[in-house]
Amino acid sequence: METYRTPDERFADLPDVAWEPAYAEVPDPDGPEGATLRMAYVDAGPADAPVVLLLHGEPTWSFLYRHVVAELVAAGLRAVVPDLVGFGRSDKPTRPEDHSFARHVAWVRALALDHLGLTDVTLVGQDWGGLIGLRLVAEHPDRFARVVAANTGLPTGDVDMPEVWWAFRHAVERAEVLDVGRLVASGCVRGLDDAVRAAYDAPFPDEAAKVGPRVMPTLVPTRPDDPATEANRAAWEVLRRWDRPFLVAFSDSDPITGAMAPVLRETVPGAAGLDHPVLERAGHFLQEDAGRELGRVVAGFVRG
Repeated sequence: METYRTPDERFADLPDVAWEPAYAEVPDPDGPEGATLRMAYVDAGPADAPVVLLLHGEPTWSFLYRHVVAELVAAGLRAVVPDLVGFGRSDKPTRPEDHSFARHVAWVRALALDHLGLTDVTLVGQDWGGLIGLRLVAEHPDRFARVVAANTGLPTGDVDMPEVWWAFRHAVERAEVLDVGRLVASGCVRGLDDAVRAAYDAPFPDEAAKVGPRVMPTLVPTRPDDPATEANRAAWEVLRRWDRPFLVAFSDSDPITGAMAPVLRETVPGAAGLDHPVLERAGHFLQEDAGRELGRVVAGFVRG
């Protein structure tokens, strides 16, 4: 596998980021014996505090969670925020065929559960962070104490994706130059200033670095015989019995995942009886529009 590693200078002077990244070598499950990739992550807050694993999606990186992390650390919690392979400071495979749903689950598992050894975890998953995170919860339920699903789901391909998602996928596939900052801005309600938009562009200095953002929409199961369908169906069987706390914290303005909120609330037993918040004036990237609010919701959920 050939990979691209974004130069460190691209990440200088990021706004509102107070934490230095850490790095780990994780095994490639489909590569030759001993093959690894470097994954970056933020690990903030007391090492012995309750841990929150925050997983981002497409086409963002751990920078997306900076305001959430600030609230969690202020509440005395530990926040672990990986950059998915292909994003942020993590290594970026340069061929589309080097990405798969199963590989991304395995890479995050290797970092969070094997390398860091996290237990009693609160998962916060948004977009692909939920697709990957919910698989981990279902496959390793003993390692997770609670879940916050935020603008996400776990598609199996048995139900078609909304038209707005198909429009997004086609735009990403067909763009000659993929404007990552513009994609993030289009998923926000409150707008992005120039410095924040530049931070989302920072990991991707040229088109060779953007294979991850380009390929991820094609990995979402959209038909019943998708390679990820059986594993996702198996995960749903576990989630239908999951009775640990499961909070559905969606925004009020996300046409991509909005329909999943009632499905999660009504399907997962652990969601029953909880006060599920709706974050107002927030789009698909609710961490950007309402990060402080989301951070307080998560902190209250863990401490409660």
